[in-house]
Amino acid sequence: MDQDLCPLGPHVSPKRRRLALYARFHPDKNIRSPEVAHFLRHLLRHILGPMVLLWDRGQIHRARCIQRLLDRHPRLHPYPFPGYAPELNPDEFVWTQLKHSVANSIPADSHHLKRLLHPAVQRLRRSQRLLWSCIHGSELPWP
Repeated sequence: MDQDLCPLGPHVSPKRRRLALYARFHPDKNIRSPEVAHFLRHLLRHILGPMVLLWDRGQIHRARCIQRLLDRHPRLHPYPFPGYAPELNPDEFVWTQLKHSVANSIPADSHHLKRLLHPAVQRLRRSQRLLWSCIHGSELPWP
């Protein structure tokens, strides 16, 4: 499974300490900055208050359209990771959960893969324990 299938991320509610998982799947192999901008606008509509974006230093996150979106929405706060540090990224643990769910599958196409991943995403969304394990599995200093 290609990690570029979708931007994923656990979201932590600062007041309730409750996690949510937002995912958007794309049929293309690589996600470009317009898809990231669309996903961020989706999050802005559904999440109130400030958001910290945990990002690698990939070119997609430094694109001009993304920078303009960040400038227009001051409640988005990007937090950059070092150059290559998957051990700091909670998304890596989300992907581990999703990959495990499709380990012995042979999807016919990206739509079939999405159908295979959907139950695993739903299972993660419903389980605070699993979502927190993705957060705590990373080596970021979480409160």
